[in-house]
Amino acid sequence: MRIGELSRRTGVPVPTIKYYLREGLVPHGMRTSPNQARYDESHVHRVRLVRALTEVGGLSIAEVRDVLTLMHEPGRGPLESIGKVHFALQATRQPHTGEPSEASVARTDELIERRGWHARPTNPARAAVAGVLDYFTRLGRPDVLGLLDTYADAAERLADAELATFTGQDVDRMAEYVVMVTVLGSALLNGLRGLAQESSATTRMAPPE
Repeated sequence: MRIGELSRRTGVPVPTIKYYLREGLVPHGMRTSPNQARYDESHVHRVRLVRALTEVGGLSIAEVRDVLTLMHEPGRGPLESIGKVHFALQATRQPHTGEPSEASVARTDELIERRGWHARPTNPARAAVAGVLDYFTRLGRPDVLGLLDTYADAAERLADAELATFTGQDVDRMAEYVVMVTVLGSALLNGLRGLAQESSATTRMAPPE
C-alpha cells in the first residue's frame, strides 16, 4: 500500500506518518521510486501503536523512540527484554514526587518484602510509591495508608493476570504487550476506577427514595 492508504487504514494524517518516519518511530517502506514507497501490515500496526502511545499514553516522541528501541533490541532473553522495557516505561510514567522520606521508603520496602515481591531497589516504581505515601502524610491523611495492602492486592492480581496472557510468546510480542498493558492498561484502569467510584458513592451516599 502507498502512504495515502496507510493513512486511511490507520486514521493518522499523512504529514504525521511522515513525521513518524523521520523520527525513526516507523520503519521506512520498500522504495519503489525516488518519491514513492510501499508499506505493509507491519507498518499499519506500528503507526497505530505509536499513535496509541502518544495520544492515550501521553508519551513524548523521544520516550516512544526509546521504548520501541528497547522492544526490538536483539540478543536478550524474555525476562531481560521485559525488564528493560518495563523499567523504561516506569521511569517515564512515575509522578514527580521528589526525593522520598526514609520512613516512606522503609514502609515501601517492608510491603515488598512482606508480600514476597521480586522487585529490585532500582525499580523507579519503588521511589514513586514512597513519594506518594509522603504526600498522603503531608496532606494530613495518614489513614489512607491503611489502604496500602488493598492497593497491593489489586495490583498483584492485575499483574499476575496480565503476565499470564502473554507468557510463552516470542520476545518481541511479549515486550510489545508489556508496553500496551502498561500504557493503555493504565488508562483503561483509571477509567474503570472512575466508573466504579461513582457507583460505590451512589450506593453508599444517595438518599433513600
